[in-house]
Amino acid sequence: MPLMMSEEGFENDESDYHTLPRARITRRKRGLEWFVCGGWKYFCTSCCDWLINICQRKKELKARTVWLGCPEKCEEKHPRNSIKNQKYNIFTFIPGGFVLAVTITREAIDEFRRFQRDKEVNSQLYSKLTVRGKVQVKSSDIQVGDLIIVEKNQRIPSDMVFLRTSEKAGSCFIRTDQLDGETDWKLKVAVSCTQRLPALGDLFSIIAYVYAQKPQLDIHSFEGTFTREDSDPPVHESLSIENTLWASTVVASGTVIGVVIYTGKETRSVMNTSNPKNKVGLLDLELNQLTKALFLALVVLSVVMVTLQGFAGPWYRNLFRFLLLFSYIIPISLRVNLDMGKAAYGWMIMKDENIPGTVVRTSTIPEELGRLVYLLTDKTGTLTQNEMIFKRLHLGTVSYGTDTMDEIQNHLLNSYSQVHTQASGNNSSSTPPRKSQSLAPKVRKSVSSRIHEAVKAIALCHNVTPVYEARAGITGETEFGEADQDFSDENRTYQASSPDEVALVQWTESVGLTLVSRDLTSMQLKTPGGQVLTYCILQMFPFTSESKRMGIIVKDESTAEITFYMKGADVAMSTIVQYNDWLEEECGNMAREGLRTLVVAKRALTEEQYQDFESRYSQAKLSIHDRTLKVAAVVESLEREMELLCLTGVEDQLQADVRPTLEMLRNAGIKIWMLTGDKLETATCIAKSSHLVSRTQDIHIFRPEVTSRGEAHLELNAFRRKHDCALVISGDSLEVCLKYYEHELVELACQCPAVVCCRCSPTQKAHIVTLLRQHTGKRTCAIGDGGNDVSMIQAADCGIGIEGKEGKQASLAADFSITQFRHIGRLLMVHGRNSYKRSAALGQFVMHRGLIISTMQAVFSSVFYFASVPLYQGFLMVGYATIYTMFPVFSLVLDQDVKPEMAILYPELYKELTKGRSLSFKTFFIWVLISIYQGGILMYGALVLFDSEFVHVVAISFTALILTELLMVALTIRTWHWLMVMAEFLSLGCYVASLAFLNEYFGIGRVSFGAFLDVAFITTVTFLWKVSAITVVSCLPLYILKYLKRKLSPPSYSKLTS
Repeated sequence: MPLMMSEEGFENDESDYHTLPRARITRRKRGLEWFVCGGWKYFCTSCCDWLINICQRKKELKARTVWLGCPEKCEEKHPRNSIKNQKYNIFTFIPGGFVLAVTITREAIDEFRRFQRDKEVNSQLYSKLTVRGKVQVKSSDIQVGDLIIVEKNQRIPSDMVFLRTSEKAGSCFIRTDQLDGETDWKLKVAVSCTQRLPALGDLFSIIAYVYAQKPQLDIHSFEGTFTREDSDPPVHESLSIENTLWASTVVASGTVIGVVIYTGKETRSVMNTSNPKNKVGLLDLELNQLTKALFLALVVLSVVMVTLQGFAGPWYRNLFRFLLLFSYIIPISLRVNLDMGKAAYGWMIMKDENIPGTVVRTSTIPEELGRLVYLLTDKTGTLTQNEMIFKRLHLGTVSYGTDTMDEIQNHLLNSYSQVHTQASGNNSSSTPPRKSQSLAPKVRKSVSSRIHEAVKAIALCHNVTPVYEARAGITGETEFGEADQDFSDENRTYQASSPDEVALVQWTESVGLTLVSRDLTSMQLKTPGGQVLTYCILQMFPFTSESKRMGIIVKDESTAEITFYMKGADVAMSTIVQYNDWLEEECGNMAREGLRTLVVAKRALTEEQYQDFESRYSQAKLSIHDRTLKVAAVVESLEREMELLCLTGVEDQLQADVRPTLEMLRNAGIKIWMLTGDKLETATCIAKSSHLVSRTQDIHIFRPEVTSRGEAHLELNAFRRKHDCALVISGDSLEVCLKYYEHELVELACQCPAVVCCRCSPTQKAHIVTLLRQHTGKRTCAIGDGGNDVSMIQAADCGIGIEGKEGKQASLAADFSITQFRHIGRLLMVHGRNSYKRSAALGQFVMHRGLIISTMQAVFSSVFYFASVPLYQGFLMVGYATIYTMFPVFSLVLDQDVKPEMAILYPELYKELTKGRSLSFKTFFIWVLISIYQGGILMYGALVLFDSEFVHVVAISFTALILTELLMVALTIRTWHWLMVMAEFLSLGCYVASLAFLNEYFGIGRVSFGAFLDVAFITTVTFLWKVSAITVVSCLPLYILKYLKRKLSPPSYSKLTS
């Protein structure tokens, strides 16, 4: 073997490589016979040599005439007088720079998008009131002390104290769903001192200030005072939560003016939002671990090589040379391939026609969508549409649904026309027309009269206010004065603290009894015949979570009848109403249909009874000690033997396909938790109707009033005794339990098939997500649509925002933005699954690519006395990771094991991903063994088969290596795509062309020694069959093993595709 067998030989300047005989082409006969018999090879070779000579022609050196002091007279262009001892040029650093550039560019694009979104919010214009009048200011330019005017449906830009409104009552409604997730509109009251001022400009004619407590997290409390100093004596007015307008809420009625008290990061909404963190996917962390293992292998291999050398000579220099030679073990191109892969997955998600409007905002974690174990979802606007629809009216003996509402309409029309006739007939008499009826003996009421009473009770017992839009074209100061209003039915909207209330009043309007106006003391109803009935409001008893009911005492102005109406939850009302045998059963039936039930009852009061009640009630309200208890006791004296009128069923419409989507996620092994700011009853109802909790499952409702360690201990013990039971817990109880029994509670909750947390603050939601991540170590996903979900979305490993009616705050802060909840199914089952499996395959293949070439280098060095000499030139090493193999390897991002329809039909396939079997130390070691086997075969095969033509060992082994890599890509692919086929042939074509045009890189040793590859040699049959033999030996066993494994132990997806 004509090769120096010592390391010194490799380092000699007089290398023997160039003395090896080059293959000579013998002269053959000219003519057609010559061309057919092999002359075509010679012809092709000559053309290639001619092209190479043109491309690589060196500048011919010539003698020259030099003019003294006249360099400009030189005819030839001579080189610059600079010395160049650099080892590398700019192109050497392109791969490394490319790696950094791709990563930096991707992060820069993501950051720029976030900057644009922030700029959009900060640039919103608001009217600021100054001494000179109104001026427009950007949201970001608002300062503490500014007087800001906020129009209806406009977002409140900062935390303010409510000074003035265009509404006559001195109050307005605001929507807080972006802050606390509650859809109930909150009634806010203007500071009375400023509301009473005659004109808007008078705010600058008084000397006044607001004292506000220091900024804090709690969105449900506020302490402050308003002081006017220029009056005698000074006016002091206490301020509470009802006088505040928090940022991120929306004005629902009228126009408001407030004084700014907190801005920016001191506002309640921002303080309840956690700082965004850089999210790193689990796959990236796993690949980092494998890269560390590869680095350890690099060091160990280098030390072994130096040890086998016997630490001869300057061993530390050799150690560093070996570290450089084997550095391809560390997959530098892995980062680029993965980042480009992530960008491709993002593009595929956004181009998917089945989930239109989906936006990928964080491009670094698409693989996380394929590893989720816990899904934490908001309720309002996420699972539900936040639209209440009246579905059922039950009168005990008869029930009316959506298809029989016209019967109610007819009954109501008849009963009111009779009452109207009676009233007109008795106009001359002062006796109320129905007085005689109440004195008559009790007889069974007709269905018509029962419907009449039930609908009237629903139309009167509520806290709804009808609102009429001001006519277009009215501007300026009139918005704070008496604006002309259109009282037509089309122009009317209803406002209330609960969407249930609005649904009930809208239903009474649909059947003919319409609420047309309401103020603090009276309300007016319009009958089907167009007559307007006026009722005086004598007392109001608002709904509370403790009483679970609301009541109202009204007086009919036409008949002077006083009636106490009450409605509430069945648990609260069942003991108040007269005995019946149907209420409990029908409530259960409606609840099973997912309807929110309310029991409606009434009690007629005489004038004497009411006067007695009023005196006792007023006295109780003035008491200093135990005021709440005394007031409740007086009201309870009325709540006895009430007449049961009806049972109503209202449905909070679920988002489209919520039930099948939740079912799919459950089958995929994902545990679903619902975190909501809403009431316990509402949350439980939606959990049932959405099938988050299945019909057969028990529900354990954690006692809401848990305040001490002992109570928490008792409740946890009671819960521990139940099995396969869904948990419903309130935010307050959760706080207490986490304080004393954090580990126990999380452990028990994780065993539940479903968990519902109600009355949760935004920070509590984020805390629950963080706890789940810490205690289970599993991947979590949070999905929401409101500003109150932002903290939760940012705390989760993967945050998904829904663009809905509640605005874009959640979707802008999320990693992925969707338009409907049902899209999450395809996002996870198809795109999440594919992204994870593709990245796992891509990552391991890139590692294999580096390992195989390092194995060949190790074998080469071992055969030649552990010489630290490179097997391949630098250009070949760069080309190997780029033009020769990059496209086929990167085409793995198009691979899929099953069709998208199959992945959705069989969500159980997703369950396997959570175990992380696609990328683990086991699969990594399999790829390491494959790399060692193939690298060894390629190198030893090249040395054994080509012992007589050793000068071509580089071309031989490198050709076999490239073919092996292309075949291995083909072996890994499960579903072919036309781009994959194109990538394979393109890479092969590039390699064949470089064999012809860059032949100096395929010689052994240094280029300066003239070790060139003879192009004619690679066209011989001997070269081709021997390269093919080496390639087959390196790949065929793996193909056979894959076939046997697929036959004996097929993966789950192959059962579906076969």
